[in-house]
Amino acid sequence: MRRALDILGVGPTHHMMELGEGAPLRQRWLDLADGAEPDWDLLFEGYGACIDWPSAQYWRTLIDVYPDAKVLLTMRSADSWWKSFEGTIVKYLQSNDDANSLAHAVGRDVFGGRFADRDYAIALYNENVSDVLATVPRERLLVHRLGDGWEPLCDWLGLPVPDVDYPSGNTTSDFKSRNIKGGHCQTKPA
Repeated sequence: MRRALDILGVGPTHHMMELGEGAPLRQRWLDLADGAEPDWDLLFEGYGACIDWPSAQYWRTLIDVYPDAKVLLTMRSADSWWKSFEGTIVKYLQSNDDANSLAHAVGRDVFGGRFADRDYAIALYNENVSDVLATVPRERLLVHRLGDGWEPLCDWLGLPVPDVDYPSGNTTSDFKSRNIKGGHCQTKPA
């Protein structure tokens, strides 16, 4: 989705991948995870859109802070989500003891340390989806399911469908290769 939004020109799109070691906004997000008061304009400085973590953790606040912003809920089955989450974030958290990383903030703040508990994590996933659907006004919300492609996204944004294939990426293997060597969630230089 990050690449799709960037292709459509609504980005650059803020995503956890923007917060690797040495990233300009990284310390601001670490400070927020440690309890600092958020300055949302500074946290998203230079970005036109945001998706995924860490912004997703604050969606309830962000829909009020940015009342004209559209809200995109990317959906997949809970089992599909768990398989991806277990193969990426859970594996990373289990193999990395750096408690100062942004990924550890996900495990701590979102999952209360129970990130490896499948049933608990899926219940949180389903609860979050239900909360978004019940809270975000329909005129602001697009539910974009895995595989929907360009048409619903472009219609919702009022943009033409680009003449390129809908992007695919951030797979489990992409994450693993980035994570170990690329600093995706890493806090120490490779």
